[in-house]
Amino acid sequence: MVVGDVTTGTDVLIVGAGPAGYVAAIRAGQLDLDVTLVEKDAYGGTCLNHGCIPSKALITATDVAHEAANAEEMGIHADPAIDLSGMVAWKDDVVDQLTSGVEKLCKANQVNLLEGTATFADENTVRVSHDGEGQGSETIEFEHAIVSTGSRPVEIPNFDFDDDPVLDSRQALSLTSVPDSLVVVGAGYIGMELASVFAKVDTDVTVIEMLESILPGYDDDLKRPVKQRATELGIEFEFGYTAAEWREADDGVRVVAEPADRTAGDDEEPDPLELEAEAVLVAVGREPVSDTLDLEAAGVETNDRGFIETDSRARTNVDHIFAAGDVAGEPMLAHKGSMEGQVATEVIAGEPAAIDYQAMPAVVFTDPEIATVGLTETEAKEAGFDPVVGQFPFRASGRALTTGDAEGFVSVVATESKGYLLGASIVGPEASELVAELGLAIELGATLEDVASTVHAHPTLSESVMEAAENALGRAIHTLNR
Repeated sequence: MVVGDVTTGTDVLIVGAGPAGYVAAIRAGQLDLDVTLVEKDAYGGTCLNHGCIPSKALITATDVAHEAANAEEMGIHADPAIDLSGMVAWKDDVVDQLTSGVEKLCKANQVNLLEGTATFADENTVRVSHDGEGQGSETIEFEHAIVSTGSRPVEIPNFDFDDDPVLDSRQALSLTSVPDSLVVVGAGYIGMELASVFAKVDTDVTVIEMLESILPGYDDDLKRPVKQRATELGIEFEFGYTAAEWREADDGVRVVAEPADRTAGDDEEPDPLELEAEAVLVAVGREPVSDTLDLEAAGVETNDRGFIETDSRARTNVDHIFAAGDVAGEPMLAHKGSMEGQVATEVIAGEPAAIDYQAMPAVVFTDPEIATVGLTETEAKEAGFDPVVGQFPFRASGRALTTGDAEGFVSVVATESKGYLLGASIVGPEASELVAELGLAIELGATLEDVASTVHAHPTLSESVMEAAENALGRAIHTLNR
C-alpha cells in the first residue's frame, strides 16, 4: 500500500542535515520559527558520518600506535598490535554518539525532522520522496528555504568508486583490515591525511599528484615539515603524474599514471608509471551536490562548477532561498558551513546578520598539523599593507620539546603602523587548537601588543603564539629577533 500524498507548510525548509543544515535548523528553532529539516542519509551529514569526525578518530588512533612504537628516545619500548576493525568500531561509536546527539538537539529545539530526498517543484514548494517500497512522497510549501546539501568526492575517468579496489575517502575510513599497500591519487588535504593514517599502520603508501608538491594553496614553509614527516613514514611520491587507468593484478590493482604535462612529440617526456597495490584511494577533491535538487524549477542559479552563488547574507539569486556550506562554494569547511547556516537563519528571522570570512580558520590534520587564519604575508602585501612578520619555532618551546614533537613554527602577520593582526600561520603540534586564539585576535581587531602582553601559562604550546607576537615587535625572549 502506498502512503497517500500530503501537503504541509513550514516557515523554513532546510535541505541537508550536515553542519550547515542542522546548525541552521537548531538556530531557527531557537528563534521560534517553524522549521523542517530534510535529510536523505544521516543526520550530521558527511562531516560527522563519513568525513571530519571519522577521519580525525582514525588519525588519533593511528597516532597513538605510531607514537608508542617510536618512543624509544623517551625510554618506552613497545610493539603495538594493530586491530583496524577495532579502531573502526571505536570510530563508529564516536560517530553514532555525535549523530544521535544532533538528532536529539534538533528535536529538543522543535525541529521537524523528515527523511527523504527533496527536489524543488517551484520557488515555494518541494517534493520529498521517501525511500522504501510503498513509502510514497509528500509536498512541502515553504516561505524560506536553505539549501545545504554539501559535497561528494570527485570521480576521475576510469576510476569508478563502485569498483572494489577503487576507494573514495568514505570507503577508506571503513576498511576493517590493513592493506599491505595503497596508491593514493591526490596530495591535497584528504589524500595527505589518509596517506599518513595508513602509513602509520605499516601500509606501503605511494601518492600520485599531478602538481609538483603536496597541499596546493599552502606556502612552501608550511608544507615542508609535512612532506619531510611523510617521507620519514615511508610514503613515496610521484609528482607530475595523473592516474589514467587501473587494471587487475595478482595482489590487487595496477595503476597506470601518465605524465601530467604530456606534449605531443616531446621526446623527453617521462615514461608512464605502473604502480601495483592492494587498493587505490582517489582523493582529488570534492564537488557540490546541487544536481539532484532540480534547482531550475525554483529559479536558483549555479555557476559553471555547480556551486550556488550567494551574497554576504547567504541569499541566492532568489531572495527567499538561501544556501550554506559546501554547496555554496569555497572554502569547503564544516565550520564555514555552520556559520553560513546560522547567518541564513538569522537573516530569515530579521536579525542584522552577515557573513564575514576575515577570521575564517583552515586546518589540515596532517602530521604535523597546519592551521591558517587571515592573510599571509604575500596576501597582505597584495592588499596594500606593508606588513611586519613575527615567527617562533617550536624547537625553542619547552612544552613542544617535552611532547617529542618540536617541528614547525607559529608565524603572525600584522600592520606595521599600528600592529593590528592580519593573519597567522602555524605548522606543528596542536596547530588546530592554537589557531583559535589568533582567529579571535583578528576578529576583535587586536594588536601585536595585545597578544604579546597577554600572560600565557608556562609551559604550554600557546606561549609560542605570544613569542611570535613579541618577535614581530622585536622583543622575543626565547628566540633571536629579526
